[in-house]
Amino acid sequence: MTGIHILIADDEKEIRELLKTYLERETYVADTAHNGEEALRLAEERTYSLIVLDLMMPKVDGIEVCRRLRQTSNVPILMLTAKDQEVDKLVGLSIGADDYITKPFSIHEVIARIKAHLRRYKVLGSENSENNENSSAAEKALTSGGLKLDPKTFTMSKDGEEIALTAKEFELLKFFMTHPEQVFTKTQIFRQVWNSDYLEDDNTVMVHIRKLRKKIEEDPSDPKRIVTVWGIGYKFAGERL
Repeated sequence: MTGIHILIADDEKEIRELLKTYLERETYVADTAHNGEEALRLAEERTYSLIVLDLMMPKVDGIEVCRRLRQTSNVPILMLTAKDQEVDKLVGLSIGADDYITKPFSIHEVIARIKAHLRRYKVLGSENSENNENSSAAEKALTSGGLKLDPKTFTMSKDGEEIALTAKEFELLKFFMTHPEQVFTKTQIFRQVWNSDYLEDDNTVMVHIRKLRKKIEEDPSDPKRIVTVWGIGYKFAGERL
């Protein structure tokens, strides 16, 4: 795992040091930032595989840091929130955070989530080259209606026009497109896309689906591709071509 760089941005020194210690035990390279301004500077200077971002930081808060990062990067972002910051959680997810952990947290849960996200986004780096022979089928471009999703280049287009997706939006759409017409509960979707059994609440899935619909649906308020199956969950209704 050597060579995977992770940025930890939190104004609490104890949390920064705790996460850094445990991540380095896993042989990751961990940098720390004590405010949002420093986090943005480091993110400009270096390339990170994942960023752990606290919502409440001085100078520039986590939501604004996330918003700025999403203008130029699809790096996975795991946000740390307090239990009473439900609105901020939803705002964070809506502007591009991939996941969140509520404080106080289990350090083992955070490390497990980080590992899960890194496994999910391995396709973005060069680590996946040794697995190309065994994953050729999974790497084929997926098409449905006017949508084309290419796992090799991490791109998605709608009617020939490329549309930017966050890493988690990409994984979510890929999951739906590889399982057309199958109905999944929010818990099933979370397990498959977030690669974790720990679903704190269903807002995570709902917010990401809402964001994705805005990018792929003609009318997000009346979706035809990602369809709600009332009382159960969601399905991808687009025809697989």
